[in-house]
Amino acid sequence: MKVFNLPDLGEGLPDAEIVEWLVEEGSEVKLDQPLVSMETAKAVVEVPSPFTGRVVKFHGQAGDVIQTGAPLAEFAVEGDEEQAAPAAEAPSAEAQAAAETPADVDTKADTTSEPAEREDTGTVVGNVQSSNEVLQERTSTVGGVKVTPAVRALARKMKVDISRVQPSGPGGIVTAADVRQAAEQGQPEVAPAANPAAPAERPALKPQTSTPEPASPAPAPAPAPSAPATASGAAAPSADNEGWEPIRGTRRTMARVMSESHAKVVPTTLMDDADINAWRPGEDITGRLLRALWAGAKAEPGLNAWYDGDNSVRMIHKNMHVGMAVDTPDGLFVAALRNVNQADKAQLRGEINRLRENATNRSIPPEDLKDYTIILSNFGKFAGRYATPVITPPCVAIVAAGALRHEVVPVLGGVEVHRMMPLSLTFDHRACTGGEAARFLKAMLDDLARAD
Repeated sequence: MKVFNLPDLGEGLPDAEIVEWLVEEGSEVKLDQPLVSMETAKAVVEVPSPFTGRVVKFHGQAGDVIQTGAPLAEFAVEGDEEQAAPAAEAPSAEAQAAAETPADVDTKADTTSEPAEREDTGTVVGNVQSSNEVLQERTSTVGGVKVTPAVRALARKMKVDISRVQPSGPGGIVTAADVRQAAEQGQPEVAPAANPAAPAERPALKPQTSTPEPASPAPAPAPAPSAPATASGAAAPSADNEGWEPIRGTRRTMARVMSESHAKVVPTTLMDDADINAWRPGEDITGRLLRALWAGAKAEPGLNAWYDGDNSVRMIHKNMHVGMAVDTPDGLFVAALRNVNQADKAQLRGEINRLRENATNRSIPPEDLKDYTIILSNFGKFAGRYATPVITPPCVAIVAAGALRHEVVPVLGGVEVHRMMPLSLTFDHRACTGGEAARFLKAMLDDLARAD
């Protein structure tokens, strides 16, 4: 008997959720055969079998959360030697998928057209070696078409029959764009396929977390004047709510990183308004914000930095990699836009579009989720003027842009109506002084006020 423990599907990820088993309990499998589809904070990945043998037991069903290193499945394997895949160097994949304020930084001028859908193949998946690490990309065949785990999960969420989708990806692979197009064209909804390894009636989800269990499917009694409490002291489900639900995937990672930030960072926020009345029509708002960030860093390099409070050291970066908060239905991602100080407007816009689409498709490369040196959030695309955005360590600063507005301002003894952009700068006061932060913000305001 061999026990297969859940491998680290991304550097440092504490757990993953079972999306679906790709084989039946008791079936014979081969080495590297797709075994189970797992959802992490950054992507949906397909985990292959590390053995050739018979699957004796699953340690969880669809919806269950498995801790990294905990048992995932048991195998009956002939012989004493493990039949593990050849060792290879695994790519690093740290999912700093937290966000600071609910925002999507991709705010563009009205004259900028939406980019065409990029042909993608879903996500990075892997081949498990003896050290339980994920290596290379793979697809599987469902209903006669090739598809990646992320795209298959998207089809399941949108209730699209993947076998009826016309593939447009390279090599006949169904892409996320194909699934969305099928949903928009009104493909008849299909009921979720039952897990062949699961019983006819699946029990309530029981994630391995401290989150209270969801409500029982049995009919609830008429609500009493005072709702009873659960064993944990929280209010029980009633006719006025749908009960408790577990927080998983990206949202769990977001909650964890935000808690770590609250425990470690000493934040202070400065707020001001940038006068952008001199801008030409059709100006790319996000591109101007990125340029202004570099202007601020040139004035005060200490905010484009990392801080290690445990060792009382900091690292000031010569180049700027901006972590851009991207809002998705699954939660918030922070994707790195590299070398902002070296790119022109066209290059920046192309990279912004790529990161935004990859985050939406859950196909964002692991290297794009780490090592940013400062963070930008644009919650103003939705609503709000000022905020106190949260810093993700080891960064020491985050800038958030609020909703644009027109405001009366004094000009040469008279008044004019100018277009204004609210800015909020949160900085770690352990690593930066108030004067440094103020000079950084002043340099941003001056750059944003320019006509070009």
